[in-house]
Amino acid sequence: MKSYKFKINDKDYSVEINEVEGEVMKLAVNGTPYTVTLDQPAKEQLVVKRPVIKKSVETASAQKAAPSSDTKIQTPLPGTIMDVMVAVGDTVKEGQAVVILEAMKMENKIEAEVGGVVKEVKVRKGDSVLESDVLVVIGKA
Repeated sequence: MKSYKFKINDKDYSVEINEVEGEVMKLAVNGTPYTVTLDQPAKEQLVVKRPVIKKSVETASAQKAAPSSDTKIQTPLPGTIMDVMVAVGDTVKEGQAVVILEAMKMENKIEAEVGGVVKEVKVRKGDSVLESDVLVVIGKA
């Protein structure tokens, strides 16, 4: 998500570009959502790609096969941290929610991909994160 601040006729505007596909842009101006049709496709700098949230079998097998390494739980898409549900030293189970992420006006539970002990919590409530930012690091129990 890209954010911009504008001042037009001495009035401040906050614009968040949430999604761009070809000539269609979904954005929010001062918190009000709009769908805008452009006269031509947006330039690459403005494109916010929708992530494909898919856990590959290879990755899951590799993590289970090598439990001695730390597992970094990353955000699948940009957004704002609504809640952090774990602390350093907590024991978590695979599939347990560790962070609540707001993205595109939806709350998303980010779950532990493996069980273990929380070694690091890299975000706090209210933080803005980008796609692939590390949220929590889980080590072997």
